[in-house]
Amino acid sequence: MTFIKDYSAELEKLKKSIEEAEAILIGAGAGLSTSAGFTYSGKRFEENFKDFIDKYHFTDMYSGGFYPFPSLEELWAYWSRYIYINRYQDPLYPVYEDLYQLIKDKNYFVITTNVDHCFQKAGFSKERLFYTQGDYGLFQCSTPCHNKTYDNEAIIKEMVEQQSFLRIPTRLIPKCPICGKPMTTNLRKDDAFVQDDGWYKAQERYQSFLKQNKNKKVLFLELGVGGNTPIIIKYPFWKYTMDNPKATYACLNLNEAIAPDMLKSQSICINEDIKNVLSQLKK
Repeated sequence: MTFIKDYSAELEKLKKSIEEAEAILIGAGAGLSTSAGFTYSGKRFEENFKDFIDKYHFTDMYSGGFYPFPSLEELWAYWSRYIYINRYQDPLYPVYEDLYQLIKDKNYFVITTNVDHCFQKAGFSKERLFYTQGDYGLFQCSTPCHNKTYDNEAIIKEMVEQQSFLRIPTRLIPKCPICGKPMTTNLRKDDAFVQDDGWYKAQERYQSFLKQNKNKKVLFLELGVGGNTPIIIKYPFWKYTMDNPKATYACLNLNEAIAPDMLKSQSICINEDIKNVLSQLKK
C-alpha cells in the first residue's frame, strides 16, 4: 500500500483532477458524514441518549442499536431518536454542500454506503445517487412479506414527541400494512433487507454511468470509506482505475488514506479531515 504524505502537492493534484475530469464517480462512506458532524459517540450521543446510557450503559449509538430491548415500545423509543437525529436533522458542518459546489457542473454519479440522506439534502440529484445499504428514512416489513419500502418521517417525529420513560405509546408501533407484522428499518443488517424498485433503478443508473464513461478521463473520488465493506466501493474503484490508464483514484480519509502500490502513478491520497480538504478546494 502507498501512504502519501505531501498534503499540499496532493491537494493541487486533486484540484486539477476535478477540473480536468470528463466524469467523476464519488464513493462515499461513513467517514464523510463523520466529518460533517454526524458522530455516533461522545458528546452528541451522550446529549441525545442520556437516559438509555444511564439504564444500559451504552458506549455509542451504533452498538445500542443492536441491543435486544425488552419491548417494541422501548426499541422504537431508541430507534426513533436514532433516526431523527441522523436523518431528519442537518449535519453540523457543510461538508456535503461544499462537495456539491465542487462537482455540481460536472458529469458525476455517487455510490454510497451512507443511509442518512445527506447528499439529497445538499442538492445532489436523486437520479445520480445509489444508496446501496438503505435509508434511515424508510421502513420495510421485518419478514419481509413484500419488496416495498415506506417513508417514515411523520411517524418517527411523532414517536420522538410522544415518548416518555424510554417508551413510545403502543399505538405508534409500526406494523406492516400487508401482513400486520412489525416494521423495521430499511437497512442492510441481515438477509431480510428489501431492495425495492427504487434500489434496482439506482443500480441500473450506476452501471450505465460506468459503461458510458469506461474509457474517459474519470476521477474515482473515494471519501471516508473504511475497511468494513471494501467490496462495495474501495476494491471496485481500484479495479476501475487499473483498467483505465486515463483514470485517477483519489482517497480522502483521515488516518486511512491508502492506495495499492500498482496505482502509485494514478493515485492521490490525502490523510486529512475531509471537511478541511473540501473547504480548501473551494478557495
